Order: sequence, then structure tokens, then C-alpha cells
Amino acid sequence: QVQLIESGGGLVQAGGSLRLSCAAAGRDFSVYTMGWFRQAPGKERTFVAAINWSGGIKYADSVKGRFTISRDNAKDTMYLQMNSLKPDDTYVYYCATSAYRVITTTPQNYDYWGQGTQVTVSS
Repeated sequence: QVQLIESGGGLVQAGGSLRLSCAAAGRDFSVYTMGWFRQAPGKERTFVAAINWSGGIKYADSVKGRFTISRDNAKDTMYLQMNSLKPDDTYVYYCATSAYRVITTTPQNYDYWGQGTQVTVSS
């Protein structure tokens, strides 16, 4: 059974930092693309960042230069280091895994999802 468990969310002041983690089990994640998405209540889930099996990385324009995605295949864990946080970054953040070998930013191309972790940035 595939499981993804996010952690590291919380409340932070604008300009602060948080590091999200996504622990994975049940699949050889080293050969899959893994991504971060975020969602506000009543809104669609939107792409944040993704990293594929070869270390290729893509970011949404809104987080480029502030967020860093990484993965530790030995630990089956993916990370999202979030710096210079803004109130506009307040969302529930989800990690997901995709069988696509190339990076995809489309949520429908991801087949397993975590339960989400809340990130709240106060002004």
C-alpha cells in the first residue's frame, strides 16, 4: 500500500521559513516523479514544485527563488524548503507521486497523495 505522509507545516510570520517533509512508503519512489501542490478552501489544487527520478526540477513562477525541492531516495523522503514566506503562501500543502518519468505539473497525472499539511503565514 502506497502511503505519503507530510509534516512540517505550521504558523510562521511573513519573511520566515518552514521545511516540509514527505515520507513515502509502498513504492520504489526513486524512479518516480514527486511533487508538491497547494490548495486553498474552495479552490483548485495548484502546482508548486516537482522533482523527477534524474533530479530534474521545476518550480511554479510564484515560488521560484524562494522554495527549494529536494529528495533523499535512501530515506524515501522529499522536502520543500520554503524561505521568505508571504501571506499569499498560506495554503494546505500536499505531496504526491506520479508514474510519469518527466516532470508534470498537472495534478491529474499524480496517482498518490498525502493528507496535506497546513501552512499559515501571518503578516
